[in-house]
Amino acid sequence: QVQLVESGGGLVQAGGSLRLSCAASGPTFSNYVMGWFRQAPGLEREFVAAISRSGSITYLADFGQGRFTISRDNAKNTVDLQITSPNPEDTAIYYCAAASKIASYSRRIRDYDYWGQGTQVTVSS
Repeated sequence: QVQLVESGGGLVQAGGSLRLSCAASGPTFSNYVMGWFRQAPGLEREFVAAISRSGSITYLADFGQGRFTISRDNAKNTVDLQITSPNPEDTAIYYCAAASKIASYSRRIRDYDYWGQGTQVTVSS
């Protein structure tokens, strides 16, 4: 079992940048595909990005292309999400998630076994 703790959220101005980080407990972090999801008020949770176990394959939602970057450090048990040029539509709670049974990446919520508590990101215009 893995426990996930997100950090790095907060208030940011549109056009700025921020970096979210997710720290995982346990010695088998590299066994998990990692993902980031977000949920805005009144909306369903949606996929943001995923990264394969080795970090060699990444997958981004369309809205994140060119603005979001996902990366991981298996030695430090962390997965990060870099957001550049955020806009108010990026305001949401961002969640880190871990999946043990999928091949390389997935955008489906049901494929992820473990979830963090989330970190709030608010983008001001």
